[in-house]
Amino acid sequence: MRFAGRITEWNDARGFGFVVPNGGGERAFVHIKAFDRRGSRPFEGALVSYEVGTDERQRPQALAVRFAGAPSGRKHSRHPFAWRSVVGATMLVLLAIATVASRLPVAIAALYFVASAIAFAMYGIDKSAARSERSRTPENTLHLVGLCGGWPGALIAQDVFRHKSRKVEFQVVFWLSVVVNVALAAWLLLTGHMPAIERVLRDWIR
Repeated sequence: MRFAGRITEWNDARGFGFVVPNGGGERAFVHIKAFDRRGSRPFEGALVSYEVGTDERQRPQALAVRFAGAPSGRKHSRHPFAWRSVVGATMLVLLAIATVASRLPVAIAALYFVASAIAFAMYGIDKSAARSERSRTPENTLHLVGLCGGWPGALIAQDVFRHKSRKVEFQVVFWLSVVVNVALAAWLLLTGHMPAIERVLRDWIR
């Protein structure tokens, strides 16, 4: 028998929460593994349908969880417009164009591309760790990589892996780091300090 309910609590970092049936009743524990992995990332307030089982301690546990409106047969999740990927990819293209046009030092563009590749990999690893309950990458580390120029790759990863894009607290800090990074880069360009930064990067690479 399937029940209709709502996710009342969700810990995205640890991949579990609780669901309560519509009309009231006993809440059931729900783990990320109980969801269709091709569906959307769970979040607090989401409407779902589910079956009820019990864990090893005979506590209610939600199983075979589907988001409200998802078909019961073969599932084809509809992906929303991937605007994060568009923004991230556009930034990388603009960096490449500016470098080719000699408007941006090669070392600076390289920093963004390398940091973006690292950020993309870190998000993928963290998403895999969340699913398998392994040790997670600290959010501060993800933010630091974004602040250092990896935010375009992080944006693409948030869409590709559907990871961290619904967590409000994370998104607030993430976008603050993007603003700081862009503002700092603009200040360096306008004040003529960019060549000095390029020399530092070249010396560091050597």
